[in-house]
Amino acid sequence: MEEVLISSGDISKGYLILVNKEYPLKEASVKEKHFHTPLLKAVPQTGLRYAMGANVKKEGLARVGGEVYLENRTASMLMQLLDDIQARKKIAAVSGYRSFQEQERIYKDSLSENGKEFTEKFVALPGSSEHQTGLAIDLGEAKEEIDFLCPEFPYEGICQDFREKAAFFGFIQRYEKEKEDITSIGHEPWHFRYVGYPHSKIMAEKHLSLEEYEEVIEKHPYGREPLVFTEGKQRVEISYLEMKEGEETSLSFPAETLYQISGNNKKGIIITQWQRR
Repeated sequence: MEEVLISSGDISKGYLILVNKEYPLKEASVKEKHFHTPLLKAVPQTGLRYAMGANVKKEGLARVGGEVYLENRTASMLMQLLDDIQARKKIAAVSGYRSFQEQERIYKDSLSENGKEFTEKFVALPGSSEHQTGLAIDLGEAKEEIDFLCPEFPYEGICQDFREKAAFFGFIQRYEKEKEDITSIGHEPWHFRYVGYPHSKIMAEKHLSLEEYEEVIEKHPYGREPLVFTEGKQRVEISYLEMKEGEETSLSFPAETLYQISGNNKKGIIITQWQRR
């Protein structure tokens, strides 16, 4: 068995962290040049064994176009998806990772230029933006002129091809029209968030927002009643472990087992474990 020590500090780290007005990024370092993202020791797609959260500096980012950066694995999966649909020259990366200061400037500029109603609907408060995680990307059709805040990403053509393949590469369309009351963000066809597979596939199949999905996971306590996802010969168990402030605990995994650990940025840890059926 392999023992992995986790602490309550890991709640704010990982691919499944929920970042919104109710659950902003927690650590003071968000006001500096740090962002909250996993430190990859392994992920199942590469045949390695373990992924857990950590804070890294900007060197943990990868360029995906122009001056747009994403967390390394998120960037890699985005480029694989674009290659799969042959869209590198057809779809443009508009906005990826943003520092606290950049998000603050964008928010203030939008208030000045677009007013309060528009800004509160389409621009997250500094500290509450997914862009500060390095896990979110705004995309647009490749054109000479692209709107920075609301790029065109229609439900047809190459953009719809991207949307339909997104879940297979770990991405979700984060802000859908019918989920506005849940996300508190207006409909954004252009905004995609990396959560990793199979979480993206489950959310797409059940048509769940990230807020709703995490509520589902919280009903599956670790070690007792996992949420089970099966595909082909693969069985994935997903479960939740609530942690108190300052708490540490050890998790045990059988040798050679693939697993990933992520906080939810609320009160606990999400454990994903891959098995053969």
